[in-house]
Amino acid sequence: MDNNNPKLVHQPHDTGYKFLLSSKKAFVQLIRCFIQAAWTDQIHEQNLVRIDKSLILPDFQNKEADLVYRAQLKDTDFIFYVLLELQSRVDFLMPYRLLLYMTELWRSIVQDVNGKRATRKDYRLPVIVPVVLYNAPHPWTAPRHFRETLYGEKLFDTHLLDFRYHLVNVFSYQEEELLQMSNLMGAVFLLDQASDRQTIFDRLVKLIDTLSQMKEDEFKLFTAWASTILTQGVSPAQRDEIVQILEHAQPKEVKTMISHAGKALEKELKSELKKARQQGMEEGMEEGMEKGMEEGMEKGMEKGMEEANLAMARRMLCSGESIDKITQYTGLSPEKVAGLKIQQ
Repeated sequence: MDNNNPKLVHQPHDTGYKFLLSSKKAFVQLIRCFIQAAWTDQIHEQNLVRIDKSLILPDFQNKEADLVYRAQLKDTDFIFYVLLELQSRVDFLMPYRLLLYMTELWRSIVQDVNGKRATRKDYRLPVIVPVVLYNAPHPWTAPRHFRETLYGEKLFDTHLLDFRYHLVNVFSYQEEELLQMSNLMGAVFLLDQASDRQTIFDRLVKLIDTLSQMKEDEFKLFTAWASTILTQGVSPAQRDEIVQILEHAQPKEVKTMISHAGKALEKELKSELKKARQQGMEEGMEEGMEKGMEEGMEKGMEKGMEEANLAMARRMLCSGESIDKITQYTGLSPEKVAGLKIQQ
């Protein structure tokens, strides 16, 4: 996606997710709520350690293992790593990439272990649990098992390397399901599914109870993440205003926060409309003066106004605004606006 797409851009969410899931509390929620496995209820904040290393592999420039955690299960001294890959598009080489990340992790672990200990009969490598977080609306169609990436793998039985990664697909959860979770990650996923600003604000309203009951640290994580969505495509001045609104909000002030953020975005739309109309009027007057006739000036101004309204409508469509709102602001007919949407 790019900034000309009427859908909201999802790539910036990856940075937001990385910041969000650097919080142990958010990470534990992700594991417990969205991964179905027997070991997830044994994961606690106190036995999690963030591994601060970036695994950028030569074969995958600009791709990296985004988050790596080490956790100790409560019943044993067993250590395992959870590797998180943030993905916003289907990557059919994902099993192969994950294999390279895993072997690189094991290599670094062995290097850090005393040489004699690593060669002992009872030495075991830690388990690595690969997790892929996927936040795009189209289905994830890449293989889930590594052996499925091997040509002719069905000819062989168990004598092949294999593993299966956990897929957390943001768009696979229903709105009601995420609302019932009533927690930070459920709220984040619910907003990440929104494709336009109107849907975002509608869902923020539905999240009022959840957000107002959050602890302050969770709420701050949510507002920091939400700012990456609400500020896409807005001017620097309005972006700063929205960020300030979110930064200073408190859990008990959720309604006020949503209202003020909405007004800031309305101000942005009105400013763009005023500039577009002014530009259209100036162009129309110039055209009329060149004709030297009152009729020419009038037609030029009308044409300029029409072009300004059309330009504004296109901008609002790109920002994900509804046809009703665009009609209200520009005076164009719903049919005209719908025609512009089809053309995009």
